[in-house]
Amino acid sequence: MVRICSRRSPLSRLASRFILVFGLCLAVGVCGVEQVGAQPASGIVTGTVVDPLGARVAGAKVVLTRQGAAQTAEKLTGAQGDFTFEAVAEDRYQIVVTATGFEPHPTAPFFAGAGRTTIDVSLQIGQLQQDIVVTASANAVPESQVGASVTVVDRGTLDTLAKTDVLEALRIVPGAGVVQTGARGGNTAVFVRGGASNFNKVLIDGVPANDIGGAFSFSDVATTGVESVEMLRDANSVLYGSDALTGVISLTTRRGRTRIPEMSLALDGGSFSTGHEDVSIGGAAERFDYFGDFSHFNTDNSVDNNAYRNNTFASRVGWAFGRDTNLSATVRHVNSSLGSPNGIALYGIADDSSQTADATYVSIGLQSAMNERWQTTVRFASMDQNSHAVNPTPTGQPFDPFDSGFPNYLGKVVTITGGNGYSVTGQGILDYGGIYPQLYDTTTSRRGVYGQTTAHLSNILDLSGGARLEHEDGATVFSGGVPSATTRTNGGVYGEARLTLHQVFINAGLGYDHNAVFKSAVTPRVSVAAYLRDPSPTEMFGDTKLTLNAGTGIKAPSIAQEQSSLYALVQGSGSQAALSGLEPIGPERNRSFDAGVEQGFWAGRARARASYFDNQFSDLIEYVSKGVLPQLGIPASSLTASQFGAYVNSSSYYARGLETSAEVKLGPMVRVIGSYTYLHAVITQSFASSALAPAINPAFPNVPIGQFGPLVGAAPFRRPSNLGNLMVTVAKGPAQVAVAAYFSGKADDSTFITDGYFGNSMLLPNHDLDAAYQKVDFSASYRIVPSVRWYLSVENLLNQDYFSAFGFPALTRGARTGVAFTFGGR
Repeated sequence: MVRICSRRSPLSRLASRFILVFGLCLAVGVCGVEQVGAQPASGIVTGTVVDPLGARVAGAKVVLTRQGAAQTAEKLTGAQGDFTFEAVAEDRYQIVVTATGFEPHPTAPFFAGAGRTTIDVSLQIGQLQQDIVVTASANAVPESQVGASVTVVDRGTLDTLAKTDVLEALRIVPGAGVVQTGARGGNTAVFVRGGASNFNKVLIDGVPANDIGGAFSFSDVATTGVESVEMLRDANSVLYGSDALTGVISLTTRRGRTRIPEMSLALDGGSFSTGHEDVSIGGAAERFDYFGDFSHFNTDNSVDNNAYRNNTFASRVGWAFGRDTNLSATVRHVNSSLGSPNGIALYGIADDSSQTADATYVSIGLQSAMNERWQTTVRFASMDQNSHAVNPTPTGQPFDPFDSGFPNYLGKVVTITGGNGYSVTGQGILDYGGIYPQLYDTTTSRRGVYGQTTAHLSNILDLSGGARLEHEDGATVFSGGVPSATTRTNGGVYGEARLTLHQVFINAGLGYDHNAVFKSAVTPRVSVAAYLRDPSPTEMFGDTKLTLNAGTGIKAPSIAQEQSSLYALVQGSGSQAALSGLEPIGPERNRSFDAGVEQGFWAGRARARASYFDNQFSDLIEYVSKGVLPQLGIPASSLTASQFGAYVNSSSYYARGLETSAEVKLGPMVRVIGSYTYLHAVITQSFASSALAPAINPAFPNVPIGQFGPLVGAAPFRRPSNLGNLMVTVAKGPAQVAVAAYFSGKADDSTFITDGYFGNSMLLPNHDLDAAYQKVDFSASYRIVPSVRWYLSVENLLNQDYFSAFGFPALTRGARTGVAFTFGGR
């Protein structure tokens, strides 16, 4: 079989990319040097200063500073909060705004060329950071002006956590359940507000990163080069189309900002033969900014055949030209390898399987202001993902009770005990009979073009419209068999109106998607934020904000679901009578609603939030056997003898709950954030795992069990009813320490094990099978000199023995420590 992956060494490919970007950075730095004696052109820098609710701030002091120089000019904003600097020489600048009752606000460095450059500034009250969010509406807006539930994990928090994986940062996001299958590198699912792990739209610099059908694992997503991680916890298929059923997770790459290039080097190591190296360079020269980062991570983990390697390269290049026009290009490439021992606690022996994977994400975006009231954005995005898994030989004890000539292979005799107290002893099938080695290859590519335009019609109304066109190719091959492949060309259009009425902010939108599989879908959404009290820099009880969100989301079928759908199989069988009234497989859907309140305290130094959410998931795709088809009105005879069942839109469930969070800044040194989420989720319909025919373990004759999926009336797997987190950071001078804790209550699950006789003796009751656990991590750093910083990261500080996914032991206590060096950067 032809391998999907390139024969070229992953390290050599990454090294060549880094050399290319490093050379580009040097070239940009040389070309960007101002020629001696040249007279630079001049222009105008103008803008508006507003408060957190968008009201104009008069009398604010605006200081314009040329990068690398002393203060250039100073102005006070007018009665409408406006300011203008004239005769500004072409160069890179920064603005700092100060006003009574507000925190000083420095803008990001920007390039001012000939003509007009517009820089608007939103001030904040109090010491809690108010982020600009990009996932909740068509355009970036201050967090204070959106009704949606959005959390931003910035670069400072990522550095404080001192982790190499983005998944660890997601643990501190309210309502997000993180389930890592085993140790580092194991498949990592994120469940948002009770939704499935493939119900989240994942964007990497605006590039849709989900596999066809929505699947995405965070196991290989390193913090390398990541500037921020933003999570929207509401359905938003209006803007993002397929996969945004319960939310959007967006990663943004850092950009260079300093005139003198900044280079950093970090080296660390620790438990489980772990090693980590990271080198980056970034800077800015006149119109250009550049950044590149390469990291290598390796660990042996704590069980046999579980070594993990990850190489990640991330880069961004930007160019400012014309009138308020910016071009930005990013590249992120990842390749990894992992030994896959399977659920060693379930079998008592490690399998000898392994897998390799690589992914490349490329984005090229152009943003332009046609005039002061009209902006446009165009982006090209490219995604390529490849994986190769191999099981070279069968592992375990051969067992052939039916004399088939193809024995299955059993694990050792083990006793497994669930969090519900039930226990069984026996042997499960670790490897099935067949021809070895067994190979499994997947490849996915997506090319997309995205455009959006926004018109600022008045101070109270903005209108946005956009379109997207994507072409997808995907294939899976198992052990040299016939590839299961698909090619889809999908498109969508949307419109959104943003209304600002002083203390009320309304976003309303409508999206239309046309998918090659399910044809058409319409998705509406509305989001409202209303203030009963304004933010205050002096009062104990500050702003009171009410929020309301309602919308719908859709998700397209995966390749397997498309090609083994009931419609496709019946169509292939030639049974025209069975096709009558039968429709092609459709999208999975969610109707979401949430309402909440936010309250500011202590002059903006504390904030608490609470939201009630209700997700209604319907038309979910599941695999049903032939025997169940008559319940759907389809005779089992419509399928051929070789077909055991088909995928249909026949399942549904709801997920309701309460999400609470709080943040407090105790003086300049201490920051505390935490959240608690209660979830009540119930399967309301399922033909695949019907209560009419549950699995029964003879050891528990009166307990129906869902072997491969939850039963009707039960909770979906791996979604605990109680979920929480807490992070405390203390910083003083060059020293900083932090404790981050993640708490997961009991959850329903399955062992998914078949015994040697294809029986159910190794199944445990589903309810509360996953035990509750706590993961407490500690980190510390000390800046020895301005250019040298020591850091330490301790994971699972309490050394708890737990399963995030049942049967796959998480890492015990481990530590990494190292030193980071920084050069240049002024």
